Amino acid sequence: MEYLNIGSVRIEKTAALAPMASVADRAYRMICREHGAAYAVSEMISAKGLCFSDRKTEELCTVDEREHPYALQLFGDDPYYCAEAAKRLADFGPDIIDINMGCPVPKIAGNGSGSALMRDVPRAAQIASAVVKAVDLPVTCKIRAGWDADSINAPEMAHVLEDAGIAAVAVHGRTRMQMYHGIADPDVIRRVKEAVKIPVIGNGDVTSPAGAKRMYDVTGCDLVMIGRGSYGDPWIFERVRHFLATGEELAPPSIDERLSEMIRQTEMAVSFKGERLAMAEARRLCSFYIRGIKNAAKYRGRCGMLKTLDDVRTLADEIRNDTQI
Repeated sequence: MEYLNIGSVRIEKTAALAPMASVADRAYRMICREHGAAYAVSEMISAKGLCFSDRKTEELCTVDEREHPYALQLFGDDPYYCAEAAKRLADFGPDIIDINMGCPVPKIAGNGSGSALMRDVPRAAQIASAVVKAVDLPVTCKIRAGWDADSINAPEMAHVLEDAGIAAVAVHGRTRMQMYHGIADPDVIRRVKEAVKIPVIGNGDVTSPAGAKRMYDVTGCDLVMIGRGSYGDPWIFERVRHFLATGEELAPPSIDERLSEMIRQTEMAVSFKGERLAMAEARRLCSFYIRGIKNAAKYRGRCGMLKTLDDVRTLADEIRNDTQI
């Protein structure tokens, strides 16, 4: 198996779990790591929220020893607060600090953070430089292809970030204006790889082992990152690993395996963050696990009404009976 280094951090060159708000929480990250994810990045953490000791923000920073190698990701628009937040993140024991410069959602980009920095390269460089100087850990950035189709500037952005001391850059092949629609452009990732010497992580539209290999082959990237392609399917990481090593496809998980992991993830989430918050997020996450099964539409409606952990177990039992497992 091949490896890459981000600073001194050694990562298997298979597939990593992308940072995803309200999806890639500690429970899901740990499950994905168990199923072969080579590396994982936390949900976004507000730099100012952390600096002002927001309790909810601090809860996002918890690192389990089983998650390494692992990055904590921050977002913000101010170099000072990003640097101060990075110092606080370092105290939680991550291997890497990642800076989000690609989130497209209005409440992030509209405040000058996330993908808004694709339109303000000097400020992005200031933030990157400030964070690099603030911590002794490798610092990475996640960016997009550009703001829109008329301003594809990921290669230039990556070069500026490299000069600022960034140790690796992850590139989502969509623009901010595309949000999560349309098709990610692997050619942008290829051009970023050609523009810099630091490791480049390719992200966007990888939903299968063959898709991961294609991302490696087409872009020359150093690591593939999977986001929405892992929804309800943490097994994709072990399938990618096996496919890259052997060229063979592993069989997908059975319905019973999917339901068992759905319950386990919910149980872990409840133990980490309490039943009320965990169940609010489980309504969406459980619907991912049941995609494609018999009467899936009916059960997706049931997912939207989940209130307790016992509700999840009852739902799984009903699906098992319905599918005659």
